[in-house]
Amino acid sequence: MKIGVIGLGLIGGSIFKKLKELGTYELVGVSRSVKEINISDDYKTLSDCDIVFVCTPMSVTLSVLDKLEKYVTENTIVTDVCSIKGFVSKKTYKYCFIPSHPMAGTENSGWESSFPGLFKGAKWVITPINGEISDKQEKLEAVIEEMGAEVVITTPEEHDIAVALISHMPMVIAQALCENIKNNKLAQTLAASGFRDTTRLALSNTQMAADMVNMNKENIETALDSLTENLNKLLNNNYSEEIEKIKSFRKNLYGN
Repeated sequence: MKIGVIGLGLIGGSIFKKLKELGTYELVGVSRSVKEINISDDYKTLSDCDIVFVCTPMSVTLSVLDKLEKYVTENTIVTDVCSIKGFVSKKTYKYCFIPSHPMAGTENSGWESSFPGLFKGAKWVITPINGEISDKQEKLEAVIEEMGAEVVITTPEEHDIAVALISHMPMVIAQALCENIKNNKLAQTLAASGFRDTTRLALSNTQMAADMVNMNKENIETALDSLTENLNKLLNNNYSEEIEKIKSFRKNLYGN
């Protein structure tokens, strides 16, 4: 099987390196910045691929998906890795397009920061456009699972609501927390591991962060409204009782 990867940043680079490590696939990469064996900026190298992963920034993903129609066949499986699924699910292509999103990442970006183990134990969301599981989807799922991820099937709408709650809103909050201590030198001096861990998401790739906020703003705002309600509940109710409820929920969620 031949697999292509367009865009070799943290996600695309990690996909490429993991599939290369497996040693069972013929690989080609498309990148303007990475110069390695079997990597070039020529889309023609994708013409006979069975699967193509589009790992470009969200702001250019739609144009890349359109461009691919010139180079791949109707039997080619194409998937993206965007952290928002609604906007990529509104159009059909001549090839088999299956939107997806690996729930994995670090605060770092670029080919140099990518590594084969990024997806081990991670959830990888698939949002089938027609809602049906096809032979091609099963083929894509098998490759994803070989990279160590667990496939989760949902709709684009439900996906975008969920990631606003667990990823996009927390990123905005982390950035706001950093802004909050900008004028307090003592707070900056005292900030230790707890604050660093809480604000790690503020180091997200700038372009990716901007795309998340601009393209999933409505769901983020709804999530922030819910957070405000919960903050008020914590402050205005019996705080000890509310914390015990949260501790119990966290234990059920994570097992510790």
